[in-house]
Amino acid sequence: MKKVISRCPVCNHELTVVRLKCDSCETVIENNFRLSKFDYLSDEELYFTETFIWCRGNIKEVEKELGISYPTVRSKLDAIIKKLGYESKNDEQSSAKKEEILKALENGEITAEEAIAQLK
Repeated sequence: MKKVISRCPVCNHELTVVRLKCDSCETVIENNFRLSKFDYLSDEELYFTETFIWCRGNIKEVEKELGISYPTVRSKLDAIIKKLGYESKNDEQSSAKKEEILKALENGEITAEEAIAQLK
């Protein structure tokens, strides 16, 4: 059986499943069905996710299993977290730090030059 495609090959928008069929009794159900967030992952992303789960989230084990570096594991994990619709912890920390810098600038605690330097 083939894997369901989740994106339109013409415009790349998300596809909707509208028909389900039982191979045993031939029952057909038609409606608009939602795909899982995981159905939108590429085969490579899904394999990485399965490996990450199999390694119980131990990044060192994922490194060994896939033969990739720690930064690569973190980068792939962050990309998948975003693709699943979540903000990664790094993004949350980065956003909080940016807000803190902008607040300090607004309150006159730092100069514009200092804010620019800190944001970089």
